[in-house]
Amino acid sequence: MMKTKYSFWLILMFSLIITACGSRKYTVKSDTKASKAADAMANLKSKQLYRFITDWTGVKYRFGGLDKSGVDCSGFAFLLEKEIYGVTLPRVSRDQASVIKHKSVDNLKEGDLVFFSFGGNNVDHVGVYLNNGFFVHASTNRGVIVDDLNLPAYQRVLVKSGSVN
Repeated sequence: MMKTKYSFWLILMFSLIITACGSRKYTVKSDTKASKAADAMANLKSKQLYRFITDWTGVKYRFGGLDKSGVDCSGFAFLLEKEIYGVTLPRVSRDQASVIKHKSVDNLKEGDLVFFSFGGNNVDHVGVYLNNGFFVHASTNRGVIVDDLNLPAYQRVLVKSGSVN
């Protein structure tokens, strides 16, 4: 009888512990870089742009590349602007920078271009602005990715921004 009573309480306690663990809710931290990038994508006005970026995300970087086997930054911007906005840009980022109308970063709109100089004074990298400080580009290390323009690594080398029109 005592053994049965002891077993009953043991089973009851074990059940409560299992149930308590099973009801725990896990939440994703909403201020992570990935969640902010996902928010930027979700807030795009152009669904065509959203599809274009998701189709290209993860495509590896290849200097001179213009297809999904590999693309460089200016090639990606060239293809995006042509397909989404019907704008034909020059092929090289330095030349792309020469045809834009300058805008301050605070006034950028979806589809505007951001230019960087990682190697000195000349423009050598380009991305396409999305919203809320995020842009999409073909990173030499990570391929096509949505990134945070406010990161110090980008702020230090940002040299020009603006629109094609």
